[in-house]
Amino acid sequence: MKNIDIQTTQNVTIEYELATLQDRFVAMFIDLMVVLGISMILLYGISFLVNGLFDGDESASMALGFVPIITFLGYHLVSEIMVNGQSIGKKAMGIKVVRLDGEEASLSDYLLRSIFHIIDTLFSLGILAALMISSSQRKQRLGDMTANTTVIKLKSTNQFTLTDILKINTTESYEPVYLDVKHFSESDMLLLKDVITRYKKFPNIAHKEALNLAVHRFSELLELPEIPKDKIAFLNTVIKDYVVLTR
Repeated sequence: MKNIDIQTTQNVTIEYELATLQDRFVAMFIDLMVVLGISMILLYGISFLVNGLFDGDESASMALGFVPIITFLGYHLVSEIMVNGQSIGKKAMGIKVVRLDGEEASLSDYLLRSIFHIIDTLFSLGILAALMISSSQRKQRLGDMTANTTVIKLKSTNQFTLTDILKINTTESYEPVYLDVKHFSESDMLLLKDVITRYKKFPNIAHKEALNLAVHRFSELLELPEIPKDKIAFLNTVIKDYVVLTR
């Protein structure tokens, strides 16, 4: 598993998990099935017109061979533009295209990615793309390198349990501070841990604000008389209490 840090235009650094070669291969396979279906429909319709208009002209029939290629390139270009960096295959696999500089990918970026499919995917039968993705640090094929993009996972596969997050050697010697935390959910605790981790790794204004909001919100839910001064200690205590009370 490889991660990448991308700084947004608001100077917030976000860590993403890069899509694996397998993720992208399965997504491409799904997309190929979609392109195949579209191509068959187009070929049937166009061949009917060609035979009617050109009366079986051989050169016109040969031109039909380019329909699947044009469909393949056009499909990726249009779908990634329309669905913000995702094709049907990418959406099914939970991955998407992003720029490495944090900017929104533009039409020219998607166009470059589509054009370079000719080299990365079509002419090399996908071998070049596979080699580039598996060997490059940022999991990029040539189209990605040219457009300054990569493909990330929208949801991390690294699933943590609360036992992994906070290892408490013994619960017998620990007395919970906030008994009402048992009414919270595990996802609430994972969110708190994520807020703490991101603030410690990137102590910028945005993550500090997220920390303050989390402290204020959970202080209200626990009906505390005042906001704890040591915010990180407070959130860690909430998580520990939850682990102990829900085991």
